[in-house]
Amino acid sequence: MDLDWNKIIIGDLNFSFAAEIVIRSLVMFIMVLLVLRLSGKKGVRQLSLFEVAIIISLGSAAGDPMFNEDVAILPAVIVFAAILLFYRLITYFASKSQKFEKLLEGDSLYIIEDGRFVVMDESNHTFAKDEFFAEMRQQSIEHVGQVRIAILESNGAISFYYYSDKEVKPGLPIVPKVYRARSCTVMESGLYACTFCGNTENLAAGNHQCKRCTKNEWVGAISTLRLS
Repeated sequence: MDLDWNKIIIGDLNFSFAAEIVIRSLVMFIMVLLVLRLSGKKGVRQLSLFEVAIIISLGSAAGDPMFNEDVAILPAVIVFAAILLFYRLITYFASKSQKFEKLLEGDSLYIIEDGRFVVMDESNHTFAKDEFFAEMRQQSIEHVGQVRIAILESNGAISFYYYSDKEVKPGLPIVPKVYRARSCTVMESGLYACTFCGNTENLAAGNHQCKRCTKNEWVGAISTLRLS
């Protein structure tokens, strides 16, 4: 089958409209930046799911006027104004009602307490453990026992509160080479950490269930101090 590359790449584009596309794109890009600036947000990491939905809506409204000569810019500007108005109204009501804010933004989620993972229903696990471990390593955390509290915020950021050096507990290692040595069979007696919840126990050689979460996969616990 012969491909019509001219149709695929150029299509019905009128080259006299190309310059207009550049101007339209610049105008809509400036409009998106302006609305985001008026929303008061300074960075992507500050965005909640609600605000991501706002940005998607802005992108949808901005897209057609950029390259579709049948769509004028003014209707998109009206959409932008409506979105900004909705945003301001919704954030106002959220500031007045904690229940509405919770419905809109969601709750913060405790991930680690007292050097161990919080045991929760599988349906409540809204994060991937590998990604969470990567985030911990970026904070110079080597094992879960260094962390007193970790909270997954409603905007996706993670807040860590650490033990002092004197309080660090033996914990589940998150360094890949060490963590990959996990096994359901303990080869020799010692202090081990459950790979599911981070609970530490002194175990003899053999197979064991975690007393805290009933899982049966273990890795040797470590108690190194955090590098600050």
